[in-house]
Amino acid sequence: MTEPSWDHYRAALAVLEEGSLSGAARALGLTQPTLGRQVAALERALGVALFTRSPTGLAPTEAALILAPYARSLKATADALHRAVASDAEGLSGRVRITASEVVGAEVLPPILAALHARHPGLSVDVMLSDRMQDLLRRDADIAVRMAPPTQAALVARRVGTIRLGLYGHRRYLAARGLPERPADLTQHSVIGFDAETPFLRAMMRETPALAAARFAWRSDSTLAQLAAVRAGFGLGACHTALAARDPDLVRVLPEIVWDLPTFVAMHEDLRSLRRCRAAFDALADGMAAYCAE
Repeated sequence: MTEPSWDHYRAALAVLEEGSLSGAARALGLTQPTLGRQVAALERALGVALFTRSPTGLAPTEAALILAPYARSLKATADALHRAVASDAEGLSGRVRITASEVVGAEVLPPILAALHARHPGLSVDVMLSDRMQDLLRRDADIAVRMAPPTQAALVARRVGTIRLGLYGHRRYLAARGLPERPADLTQHSVIGFDAETPFLRAMMRETPALAAARFAWRSDSTLAQLAAVRAGFGLGACHTALAARDPDLVRVLPEIVWDLPTFVAMHEDLRSLRRCRAAFDALADGMAAYCAE
């Protein structure tokens, strides 16, 4: 009897996940007859039926459901093997996908990545700005800069420091509206914040109860838009202390209001053997550590 190959297990797993031969064939880039032969070969080798026809497509048998976690494990191993060796012969060239929060990606990373590109011109970077956590296990990105520790076991993470936020206003705004002397004075000011409740906003409210009573005159789910509003003199808003120190027009108010964000650089452990990813990871970790220390 011929031992089933990974292609056979991959075909069965695709049918299980897609629910039909046609869908599985499209997912794998195969013709439907080819995929059907692979599934039939696996059924012959195992001596069991894996699927039965139903009005909505192919329904997995009990044997297929037993097989599924082992097939997924094989797929994870095959993907890891591919990540470990793919394109490493190119050395420090190729593409690296990086995800970071909006403000970090737009305000902090460009000089770090410019220096990396100057050292390794063959590298290209895709930078995805999002305040939601990208899934590094699903390869949404190769490397993430995040203000929360990663919770997925297969990730390599380095804590690079703490980004501190304070409350700031533009000199023009403060000249017109005056300086708040205590947190309760925020009710007399235009405050810039989020347009929806977020975990960060809930944490801010817990640590600074006066914000709950404040009048949010500008709301946006974009932290870049919030920063732009502060710089435009619209009102008071949160800003990285390191960023504000670079702008003489931004003045800190109520210095007792502080939010500290532990900062991490993370990537999938399988990417450590790829020189381009390792170089980008080290550059980001060093650059972010320097920024956190400002």
